[in-house]
Order: sequence, then structure tokens, then C-alpha cells
Amino acid sequence: MNRTPTPRQIMDVAESLLSAPRFAQAVSTAAVGTAVLSHSIVALSGWAGLIGIVVTLVVLAALSLVVRRARIEWLAILPVSLLLFLGWAGLTIAWSQYKWATVGGLAYLGAFSVLGLYVAMVRDTIQIVRIFGDVFRLVLAASLVIEIISGLLIDSPIAFLGVAGNLGQCGPIQGVMGNHNQLGLVGVLALITFCTELRTRSVQKGLGLGSVIIAALSILLAQSPVITGVVVLVGVSVVALYALRRVAPARRTVWQLTTLAIAIVVALATWAVRSRVVELLNASGDLTARLTLWQRVWQLIGLHTLEGWGWTGNWHTEIQPFAAFGLPSSHLPPSALNGFLDVWLQLGLIGVVIFVVLVGLALVRSWLLAGQRRSVVFTWPALMLIALIAVSLAESVILVEYGWLIFVLCCVKAAGELSWRRAFAAPLTPDLEHE
Repeated sequence: MNRTPTPRQIMDVAESLLSAPRFAQAVSTAAVGTAVLSHSIVALSGWAGLIGIVVTLVVLAALSLVVRRARIEWLAILPVSLLLFLGWAGLTIAWSQYKWATVGGLAYLGAFSVLGLYVAMVRDTIQIVRIFGDVFRLVLAASLVIEIISGLLIDSPIAFLGVAGNLGQCGPIQGVMGNHNQLGLVGVLALITFCTELRTRSVQKGLGLGSVIIAALSILLAQSPVITGVVVLVGVSVVALYALRRVAPARRTVWQLTTLAIAIVVALATWAVRSRVVELLNASGDLTARLTLWQRVWQLIGLHTLEGWGWTGNWHTEIQPFAAFGLPSSHLPPSALNGFLDVWLQLGLIGVVIFVVLVGLALVRSWLLAGQRRSVVFTWPALMLIALIAVSLAESVILVEYGWLIFVLCCVKAAGELSWRRAFAAPLTPDLEHE
């Protein structure tokens, strides 16, 4: 005789499901995949489809956190600087001239903040690396397949995905990201992730090497001068971290400060010869378009310098002041193409100061953590942040979707693992991550 389950039995089954490690892995993977593939999801199902997926994931993540509340390390909660940034963004609704867009932008920002927080709290660093590795493999493989179909088989653009079909000319290609800069950035982030997987032996060697080749090929075919600069910076950072990790603990503080001083000198020298650098990267045309846009953004910043116009995240090009940014080609940009200028425009001087502090603390904590922990896996957050911050000088990817999700989880992981006041003197310590 069939018995109807009692409410208590149903609750027990639901709690068991929501607390299962495989459920946390599935939601985390879906969250990362949705964030990275947001452009393709919108192209295939519209904004309603993407928002429906995001809302579902947020609800599942929230329920999972409630069930896991007794087992979660609550020291890994949002850092104060991140809370301040989110709080100030929320306050801009009071003076925003496009309140509905600000409400939507805040909800979108909050949703990906929750997803980033969830991934950081229920997965350890090596598990996060594996999740991103699986997602990046899918994204890059799908991108190359789409480009082969578009550029070689049918020799025609796939307009709704933003694929120009340039593979026959060896690029630039856009893949499923819809933009060659975005594909190049994903290639860089994937290369960092795949190399970390290889060093930690968390994937088979053949799979790891194949993944590295696909990532490198995607970066080359993207033909992005912006990404070329990011690759150089990440490469220098890898060398610096490799050297710092081999310095004796007693001398690490001196070498950290020396590295900081060298970085400042190199940054100033690069700025002094910036015209030559742009010429070497063959980015003069791209830079001219960006400078035109940045000049217009700066003019609008002057109208609301302190408090900003109000948060939107991605620009709503159908409303003012964003509708006034049409370029000579009549193409309306989706952002200020500079994360820091974008924050200044939307959140004002107060917001950009909070953002710079937030980014600085996250980078310093991640860098010091990478230098003091034995496991190579702890270099992953630092290198991911360096890539995101570097590309944010020419794109606003760090403020939305996968860029913001990665930033939040790296920020939370670093804050939970390391107190910056003790970081400089901390010795290399054993950890439970894979070597």
C-alpha cells in the first residue's frame, strides 16, 4: 500500500538534496557557465531567458546556503570594502535619473554577487579551479567549432551570435563571446586555469596540455592588442610570483616591497612611452576610438562628479545620457570601455574611491596569499585578478557577469584566507590543497 510522504519526510529529502556536495558542485558549475555564456544565452533566448536562469540559480544557491549554514565558514563572508561598494551603488537609486534602470542594474549586480559568494563559500580553491576549467574548455571548444562553421564551412557571418566569420583570414574571431576582446580575455583566464590544473595534477596531462593549446590558439586568433598587453602583464606576474615563492620567509617582506617598487617604476616608465607601446601593439586605431569615448564620458562625469549618475552596470543605450554616446559609425558602446571610468560615471568620485580600495585590497591579499602558501593553486586568484584589472583599463568586464563573479569569489576567498595585517610576515604554511 502506497503511503503519502509526510511534510517532515519531504523536508528531510529536500534538505538532504540541498546539502549534497554534488548539488553544490552542479549549482556552482551552472552559475559560472551562465556568467561566462551570458552573451550566447541572450542571443538564443533573449534577456528573459538569461534572467530566468539567473533567478533560478540565486534561489537554489540561497536555499543551499540556508541548509549549509551550520557547516559554512562564516569568516569568509563579504569583505567590508565589497559591502561598502554594493551599499553605495544601492544608494545611487535616490538621485538616479533613470530609476528603473538603476533598480534593474542593482538586481543584476546583486544576483551575480550572490552567485560569486556562493561559489566561494561552498567550494575550496582547487574545486573552483576545476569548475572554471570545465566551463572554459566548453566555451573555447564551442567557439572554435562555431568559427569553423562560420569561417570555413558556410563562409558567412553568424550575425545573432556576433561571429564575423574571419577564421579563413586567421582572425580576429569572436566565438560564442560575441567580441574578440572578450574571447581573448576568456582565453587568458582559461590559460591561467589550465596551467594551474596541470601544476596541481588535478586533470590528466593530455587533457591539460590540449586545453592549454586551445586557450593559446584562441588568444592568437582573437588578435586583440588589448589582450596582448594583458598576456605580457600576466607573464611578468607569473615570473615575479615564481621568484617570490622561493624566497626565504625572513626575507619575503623586503622582496615584496622591492617587487612593489619595481612595479611602480615599470608602470610609470610604460606611461611615459605609452605612444610607443601603443604603436608596438598595433592598437592606434582602437585607442583613438576609445579616447573619443573617454573624452565624452569625462564631460558627463563633470556634471555629477561626486555622486555619479546612478548605477546601471551595462549601459542602457536607449536612455540618456547613454544614448548620446553614439560613435561616428552609429554604434552605441555597451560601456565606457574602462572599468574605473565607468564606476566614476555611475557612482561618482566616492564610488570610484571605494572601488579602487576594494580592488587594491583584493589584489594585495591575493598576491600575498599566493606568495606565502605552498600550493600552486593559491596563485590562481592573484593571476585572475591581475588579468581582470589589466583588461579593465580598456573594457568594463570586471563590473558585470563573469568578470564580477570572478572578482567577488577571488575577493571573498582572499579575505577569508588572509588577514592583510599579518600577511607580510607570515611564513610558508602547509595547506590541504593539492600540491
